[in-house]
Amino acid sequence: MNPLGTGDPLRLGPYRLTGVLGAGGMGQVYLGRDSEGRTAAVKVLRPELAHDPQMARRFLREAHAAQAVRGEGVARVLAARTEGGRPWIATEFLAGPTLDQAVERYGALDEPAVRALGAALVRTLRDIHGAGLVHRDLKPSNIVLTSRGPRIIDFGIARPEHGLTLTTTGQTVATPGYAAPEQVLGRRTGPAGDVFSLGVVLAYAAGGRPVHEGGHVAAVQYQVVHGEPELGSVPEALRTLVEPCLAKDPGSRPGLDWIGRALAPPRGADRAWRSGPLAQDIARREADARRMAALPGDRPGPSRRRLIGTLAAGGAVLVAGGGGVAWWLLRGDGAEAGGRPWEAEPLAHYDEGTAPSPLWGPVDLGSLGVADAGVPAPLTVKDLVVAPAEGGRLRAFDVRTGRPRWTSRTAGLTGRPLAAADDAVLTVDSNGVLHALNAKDGTERWKAPAVDAATLLAVDDKAVYLATRDGELRAVALTSHMALWTVPSPVRTSEKSPAAAAVATGHLVVCGDDGQVVALDTARGKTLWGPTRRGTTALAPAIADNTVYLGGRSLTALALSTGEEKWSRPSGGGRGWSAPVVAKDVVYAVDATDLSARRTDDGTDVWTLTFASEDSPQDAPVIAGNSVWAGAGQAGARGVAAMDTRGGRLAWPYTQGTEGRWALSAAGNRVFLLHNGTLTAMPVF
Repeated sequence: MNPLGTGDPLRLGPYRLTGVLGAGGMGQVYLGRDSEGRTAAVKVLRPELAHDPQMARRFLREAHAAQAVRGEGVARVLAARTEGGRPWIATEFLAGPTLDQAVERYGALDEPAVRALGAALVRTLRDIHGAGLVHRDLKPSNIVLTSRGPRIIDFGIARPEHGLTLTTTGQTVATPGYAAPEQVLGRRTGPAGDVFSLGVVLAYAAGGRPVHEGGHVAAVQYQVVHGEPELGSVPEALRTLVEPCLAKDPGSRPGLDWIGRALAPPRGADRAWRSGPLAQDIARREADARRMAALPGDRPGPSRRRLIGTLAAGGAVLVAGGGGVAWWLLRGDGAEAGGRPWEAEPLAHYDEGTAPSPLWGPVDLGSLGVADAGVPAPLTVKDLVVAPAEGGRLRAFDVRTGRPRWTSRTAGLTGRPLAAADDAVLTVDSNGVLHALNAKDGTERWKAPAVDAATLLAVDDKAVYLATRDGELRAVALTSHMALWTVPSPVRTSEKSPAAAAVATGHLVVCGDDGQVVALDTARGKTLWGPTRRGTTALAPAIADNTVYLGGRSLTALALSTGEEKWSRPSGGGRGWSAPVVAKDVVYAVDATDLSARRTDDGTDVWTLTFASEDSPQDAPVIAGNSVWAGAGQAGARGVAAMDTRGGRLAWPYTQGTEGRWALSAAGNRVFLLHNGTLTAMPVF
């Protein structure tokens, strides 16, 4: 949560505003407390929209829609008024994770829990439809699991029955993959549209993954309208219940009464949110909400700040819903803030020149069994960080605590692992077999023994791209696990000196060990441009906004589609520029002892900092928050340096006093350091 700023209201109606929870497309949301200490999320229409009568009516319609629904399945609207020309809505806090958060953290629900969830949602949808409304945006992030059961939130696009789906601009406002086919096509939708969404939600809860997936919105919408849902992970007993709900024709879908009877949850089926890890999570959030409500309202706030810090460090999430949109304390609305419950709270300040204590670690991984120079950087997959361990195995640790979560049963794994679709870890073994491990527990999901893989290069939503032991480039489908295409590599690559690559918008850009760069069509493996020589070794490209950024003899920007040079900045000497990294329209790269930040559009210097006394490794720097991290010397004894992106100054050096390669990665406001068989998590600012 952020403090109030200039122009923020101090009070709205009975609510004293104490901080900013987040911002969405239509409004700003504040944490409010009334005179009796009860908390609320107070959403206020943006000033630039407040003078538009149509927008003001649409904003307040959210509250009126939720207020029309009787029953406990929706969050209560506490107040809805216009004050000072600006409409605002106050909703109750719901202390609990959303369904998607619960599934991400604890896995798919068991069959009794899915039946209990479905029964509760059916009751609430009956209440919504009984009020003459259609919700039209039922999805996991709009379902909050509380100790009293599931609650449906966000009536932002609810309409009277048979209301049109499209906005006046012709753009769909429903969530891709959950909206019914008729809604996707812009046709009138009624209660049967909510039945379709209910079926998709239950399939997600039971299987742990969406049933309609694709690389972009259009692909997902096409699947909804023309394709078949992927129900392979849904237990058979639930699949027969879900399938009728997903009929393309709304007239063929069952009614809520039939679904309620078919669900028939056994006694005690709601134990998922009454006992066990999920229930403990809910209880913890409820306690945090009570503590927030008990804070003194008129004192400026050291205690409030301390509590907010405590909530953030513990990953507490409070959800306010009903009549508005889902708001996560300390996180905004998720879509804009990009938050996850496992993210760390960044440092509010730091002592320049002095490294803070690690968040956890160093954790001993044992003898890695691979050459030090070949140790891959840690891989983050949701709330896990995966690193190579003794015996050629992979080990996964909780990103928050460093506690071990799993060790792969498969041994002899080599090369850097890649994450596919946030739920699988891809890697290869010494025999060239491609393995896909379940990110949740490390068990083997599938393997492709005939691909002769030497090095994994990149992965997108359709395929993993690899270099073979024979020096070819190959694409392997993530669905069939079969080779899509194989071509002779236009650039040099081998097991000992592998190429590096990046993939985006149908282009696989490969930099070979000979410093040559080439772009291939991901669909067929056809060369689109190149090879062109840019250096003397394999440096991973960075791709952003249809531009390829390359290190080497020059720091260079090329058009992704044609390979045409946009700008180039020569190296000042030594081995040349490191591999680059791009963040917020700035490209960062190391040239010998200097870290340089340059504008992505024309390569002009934003700042350059001499941070090392000897040439640094050519690995790409790592960006996290307002910090950029890079190795401070080839041998490794000088450790790594954290630099402040806001002014190009050294924040602190960090070393463990031993030589050896440092392999870095970042996620969730943490930087992970792999060095000499140990793994450490560092805070950022």
